[in-house]
Amino acid sequence: MQALDAVERLVGLQAQVPRDPYVALWSRLDRFRPAALAEPMADRRAVRMTMLRGTLHLVTAKDAVGMRPTIQPVVERLLRSQAAFRAALDGIDLDELLETYSGLLEEAPRTRAQLGEAVAERYPGRDPASLSVAMYLLPTVQVTPRGIWGQTGPSAFTTIEAWLGRPMDEAAEIEPVIVRYLAAFGPSTVADAQSWSGLAGLGPAFEDLRPRLRTFRDERGRELFDVPDGPLPDPDVAAPVRFLPEYDNVGLGHKDRRRIIPDGVAQWTEVGWGTVLVDGFGAARWRLDVDGDEATLRIEPFGRLSREARAEVSEEGERLASFLAPVAERRDVRFSAFPGAVRR
Repeated sequence: MQALDAVERLVGLQAQVPRDPYVALWSRLDRFRPAALAEPMADRRAVRMTMLRGTLHLVTAKDAVGMRPTIQPVVERLLRSQAAFRAALDGIDLDELLETYSGLLEEAPRTRAQLGEAVAERYPGRDPASLSVAMYLLPTVQVTPRGIWGQTGPSAFTTIEAWLGRPMDEAAEIEPVIVRYLAAFGPSTVADAQSWSGLAGLGPAFEDLRPRLRTFRDERGRELFDVPDGPLPDPDVAAPVRFLPEYDNVGLGHKDRRRIIPDGVAQWTEVGWGTVLVDGFGAARWRLDVDGDEATLRIEPFGRLSREARAEVSEEGERLASFLAPVAERRDVRFSAFPGAVRR
């Protein structure tokens, strides 16, 4: 499968960390090369933007204009629910502010700090940084070179239309997105789809789609929906070891995370760590430390790994280290004890 086809199949990739989409595709596609994603980003066939759950995703240009309108309610609800956001904009004409921001961003890509500074004189006594948060209500993309493999740049934004040369599809509907979600993550409950997207009240949309879907009941009696031709592998089919990036779709695709977090393993959150899957379940966490010309892939199992599983994790870890640090003169894979879960 081509890189952009995989991005569309997964309905976008988590992209808060610029390298995450590359690791996500490396773990999923045979012979994946960073250029297969970097080149489409450079020529604007793929972009990084606020999307599902109000978080940064990498999506194709087609999905940028076709999906973003369906997610706008999520972004608005998240921002308006924050007391700091409401306090920062109290007494300000929000429509006027957004119109100003839109004009500035269409004129040239700008960072949040630059946007705040640009309107500071118009709103004396207001914190420019707090005012600039309103920018996220606009359909924007984070411009390159940030996000391109091997490059860096400021976190600057412009509007979708300015970057892609075409407007958003305001007639976009959520039903096709739900079908695509089920094709990638089904069978799933309505609650799963709501957790994945950030949208509330998807029950009626599922009911409209019911004639086109098949349904199941899980062990807890919950109704699951799926596309008619969705594969259902036997539970005994072995799943190979996989290294997931810090943020990955498979961990955020369902409200019920027991599909990937085994019993007895507390969910943890710590910046810089990804997840290692053994037979389809989270079994360890990993991070890459680079010191000069040395790269060390640290692996911390959540529990005891069998000798065979440990060998498979080590072998896959060596491949990942080679992918992430190709010019390092020395690469090493080290196992150490997991210090304990940070409960959510």
